[in-house]
Amino acid sequence: MFTVFSDSHRLHHGTELKDGVLKPSFEQPSRADTVHHRVKQVGLGQIIEPRAFDRSCYVNAHSERYVAFLESAWSEWCATGRTHDALPLVWPVRDLANEQVPTFIDGKLGFYAMDAGSPITATTWQAVKTSADIALTGLALIDEGHDSAFALCRPPGHHAAREYMGGYCYLNNAAIAAQRAITQGAKRVAVLDVDFHHGNGTQNIFYGRSDVMFVSLHGEPSVSYPYYSGFSHEVGAGPGEGYNLNYPLPKNTTWESYRNALLHACKKLQQFAPEVLVISLGVDTFKDDPISHFLLESEDFVGIGELIAGVGCPTLFVMEGGYMVDEIGINAVNVLHGYESKRA
Repeated sequence: MFTVFSDSHRLHHGTELKDGVLKPSFEQPSRADTVHHRVKQVGLGQIIEPRAFDRSCYVNAHSERYVAFLESAWSEWCATGRTHDALPLVWPVRDLANEQVPTFIDGKLGFYAMDAGSPITATTWQAVKTSADIALTGLALIDEGHDSAFALCRPPGHHAAREYMGGYCYLNNAAIAAQRAITQGAKRVAVLDVDFHHGNGTQNIFYGRSDVMFVSLHGEPSVSYPYYSGFSHEVGAGPGEGYNLNYPLPKNTTWESYRNALLHACKKLQQFAPEVLVISLGVDTFKDDPISHFLLESEDFVGIGELIAGVGCPTLFVMEGGYMVDEIGINAVNVLHGYESKRA
């Protein structure tokens, strides 16, 4: 299996507001470096650099004004005399105007963000667009006839919606790849999100569509970030009704319960019969993850890969979350090994 990776991910690392304290982000460069090391250690396959793609590929999944904001946010922030990480201060909640984009950068940051966990630094945009290019390169490998590819993306993407960042995510790498497949002629594409946290951004982008099915297994939203999405009654809207499937699972979910939910999800995907399957590969379902609360063991991730292989179509794995850095490489590569063992 080809792995697409770039050292450019190290250009992004900042601070987040968590537990009422400003601290270095859990989403740190060592995450991707650890996975990269494991890929090399086990000889998963060739590791390649990403190709460059036009920004129009990002705009296909996001809006033009949102992508333009990400490109210019740091320079606008610095123009006010500030050079520390840019984080939002106020959000357009409920009864506040939420359609008019402010002209001042402080207002823009709140308008285009869902939390204070996605800092913008001097080199964030370079890392973010390279991460999206990694996913697009992985899709290109699928288009060229490969059965699978691993896009070792960082920053992750599944919390980034059409017009907002959050949860360490800026551009939605999995959604950008899925949309690219549709743009290039695919009639049915599916995104399966196995990250502990609900992929609210991917759901937002495809919620009203029937050509992209979104399926997510995640922590029960009433007690798990991002709290306000991922409920089972969220099934899509308009033409997309029935093409959005959520499997919220309780605290301390073990492999037996997780496997049953994933098996059911994979059967739904088989019925949809996608031409390409994109996996939002988060491994923060691991028992020792510091910001999650499932109880999967490292060997269980092999089983995840085996079940995904049963869907029976070309598959692009896109790296998302996982914050127990010592085991993130083992767990991510175990999924890929499980997949390959069943597709060989």
